Amino acid sequence: MKFLILLPTTLLFAIAPADYSYSAERLQRPKTQQKSVRAASPAVLSIIPAQAEPGGVITIFGTGFGEKPSAFLGTSEIIIRTLDSKKIEFTIPVQLEAGIYVLYLRREDGATGRPYNFTVLPLRPILTGLTPDQLNSCAQGKEREVIANGQNFGEKSILFFDGAAIKSRLISPETIAFTVPQVAGGLHQIVVKNSPDISSIPQGLSINTTPEISQVSIGNTYVNYYELNINGKNFSQNSSIYVDGQRIGGKENIQPSEREKLIYIDCTRLIYQRYPYSPVNKDFRVQVVNQEGQGSQVINVTAP
Repeated sequence: MKFLILLPTTLLFAIAPADYSYSAERLQRPKTQQKSVRAASPAVLSIIPAQAEPGGVITIFGTGFGEKPSAFLGTSEIIIRTLDSKKIEFTIPVQLEAGIYVLYLRREDGATGRPYNFTVLPLRPILTGLTPDQLNSCAQGKEREVIANGQNFGEKSILFFDGAAIKSRLISPETIAFTVPQVAGGLHQIVVKNSPDISSIPQGLSINTTPEISQVSIGNTYVNYYELNINGKNFSQNSSIYVDGQRIGGKENIQPSEREKLIYIDCTRLIYQRYPYSPVNKDFRVQVVNQEGQGSQVINVTAP
């Protein structure tokens, strides 16, 4: 009888520890940890163009730009226009000086892409015209000042006259003033450069050497000759005059007689020492001709 009573008690004791052990194991089982995955940094595949002037539009192709990326040229943050998930563009600020800048992208979450060297070129000067575009060879002082008109002129702009740099004065980004040097007549070339390799399209400046008579008058009178003053412009030391077709003066100093002379005063005045054979007035014609063969208009004169 005692044996039959103890058997159920022993079975119950054996089962209880097994059930407790299973529950403890279930409570102590470690939980699975979830890892956060961060998106890759912005990746650039191409930058078109690789260099540009201020105001130029740059297109970047790549991946991982995000919704609101920013571009940096050096320390300058630039607003980006997102065209699609793989294409963005921005405009180089006009105030940015020429030079090499580090270009990189930054996403809104702070992820920064690889840096690239980007060259900002000097603005190309645009020369549209000259005021005036023609000068008389004997122009003096302020008369020799010319204004170059255009765009994108700056403190570093240099003006070239027939390939040689000359002194100029920046008035505004649209105008540069310069004084034309003493040069031979004909067509001369004007160019503006913002760097050795960035230049404008050349413009032509014409130097007019054609003589022109504005007035002929009688000057000083002597016993057997008088002075005929010839006023005008573009006269030269080698100019000659033709009096009724007869040449006087010039490089060879041709004279119809030992007495008559042509005296050069300056580019605006000649004196013809005329020895008349009679004090009676008569009509004759006068023309000034330069050494190159350019002639003035023919003037009718009434004098002894």
